[in-house]
Amino acid sequence: MNDGMVELVGRRPVTFGRRKVTPRACVADSKRHLRAFLSEVLEDLGFVTSECASADELQTVLATELPDLILLGVATDGIEPGRFLEILVREAFAGKVLAVGARESIVVRAVRQVGEEYGLAMLPPLTTPFAAETLRERVAMLLPEEPAPSPAVHVGEALHAGWLELWYQSKIDARTLVRSGAEALVRMRHPTWGVVPPAYFIPEPHDPHLRDLSEFVIDRAMRDWHYLLEQQSPVDLSINLPASYLREPQAVRDLCRRVPTHPAFGGLTVEIDSEEAIRDLDLLTEVAREVGLYNIGLSIDNLGANWPALMELDRIPFVKLKADRQFVTGSGNDRLKRTVCRHIVELAQGYGARAVAQGVESRADLVAANELGFDFVQGFLFGKPMPLKKFARSTLTKTVME
Repeated sequence: MNDGMVELVGRRPVTFGRRKVTPRACVADSKRHLRAFLSEVLEDLGFVTSECASADELQTVLATELPDLILLGVATDGIEPGRFLEILVREAFAGKVLAVGARESIVVRAVRQVGEEYGLAMLPPLTTPFAAETLRERVAMLLPEEPAPSPAVHVGEALHAGWLELWYQSKIDARTLVRSGAEALVRMRHPTWGVVPPAYFIPEPHDPHLRDLSEFVIDRAMRDWHYLLEQQSPVDLSINLPASYLREPQAVRDLCRRVPTHPAFGGLTVEIDSEEAIRDLDLLTEVAREVGLYNIGLSIDNLGANWPALMELDRIPFVKLKADRQFVTGSGNDRLKRTVCRHIVELAQGYGARAVAQGVESRADLVAANELGFDFVQGFLFGKPMPLKKFARSTLTKTVME
């Protein structure tokens, strides 16, 4: 067994190495929206989460999930928290307990006191409203000291088990700072490892499961587009596909067939990595001509120092050129990065395409992107990628320049 993997012996996890791979937490609260919010914050910190709405559900979670942390929502009458504590004591829960409730609440203080009297490991209460950093400080002892090793999970297994989902990150108009679309990014929600980024499971180009993954991305993005339409307003989406998928004529026809026929559909952008795109320019020129009839445009992704390969061409099949984040982040203070970005913007303008800067993480990056003439920006300054339902709830209520 590899170092860092967890083996279950009896009802408690035994760790090989210095720490468990991924901490687990259960959010116990009767209010669904509070459970969802707290779970999202914990997942951002690296926890695998579960939820329970009642004391009876908590007993099941303790037996099956083996959580390291219980976030206990404190009701005003104090009856439900009392039942939760009874179960934790009866089951000899050995993890940490964090009470969450209103500031200056007598019940919150009482829950901590009673829990400590019964031998539970009670953390200092988390009073509402709170900042995410405050929660991180409370649970810091449970977080891994080093990044978890990559999980040995093949994408075929993830597809079969239903562990894959799409997360979304907003694309912003560089001048108005209004959301102009979103990029779909595939994530794995593994039952042990938690949320896993694609670098750990994207298959090699020759892997036959790459086509299955591409089919998943297309189908889920189109389904998510309809969900977003129902929840707020139409959002123009972009998805990432390998050029190899588009070599198959039937795959291209299927892609065209799957786009929504709804009158609110504003178009779909297919992003292709720059190395693949440059290598398959002739193929993608033909593909662009076919998919353009169905309001689908091609975009070149992660364009960087290889930008000269696009010079001196009569035309390119791309509606957008997207600068690699390594040349955007910190470009305000780096002449070399600014030079690469400027050439990418000039290329886009020369070919009648739009220029996108990904990796905008500070106001300085945004100012540089505006000065260089990028049409769209994307990055942590405007928000990290987030699950579909959280993205649907999010709105850009004010500009970051205010």
